[in-house]
Formats: sequence, structure tokens, C-alpha cells
Amino acid sequence: MLTELQKKRLERYKKRLEMYYEAEEAVLLNQEYTIGTKSLKRADLSTIRAAIKDLESQIETLETNGGKNKAGRFIPRDI
Repeated sequence: MLTELQKKRLERYKKRLEMYYEAEEAVLLNQEYTIGTKSLKRADLSTIRAAIKDLESQIETLETNGGKNKAGRFIPRDI
């Protein structure tokens, strides 16, 4: 079960991820363009894709186990 803070964080991550998808699409359609004397160059595609991968991973972690680390302890025994 997710806490209220985790739910808000998950919602923020999903919103940011959607914006990164839109940015990736914009770069893929047109990396740089000029209007009159002004020129605009979009962000680097590899930076956008790295952010997408990171956000997808964080979202998956929160959705699958609430962000908790599933590591456990064990005591080695000499039998």
C-alpha cells in the first residue's frame, strides 16, 4: 500500500514522464528550426531518453513494491 507521499510522488513522476515523451517526440520531428532571424535548438535526445528511462524505473519501483527495498537478512550457518 502506498503512502500519501508515495502517491503524490508517483503522480509527479508520471506527469514528468509524459512531458519527456512529448519532448522526445518534438526532438524526433524537428531538432532545430528557424523563424525569421530567431533560431531554436531543442534538448539533446540522449539526455531526454536517459530521463525517460530513469523515470520509468522509478515508477515501476513505486508501483510494484511501494518503493521498498526487498532485501532481507540472513545468518550464514556452518553445518
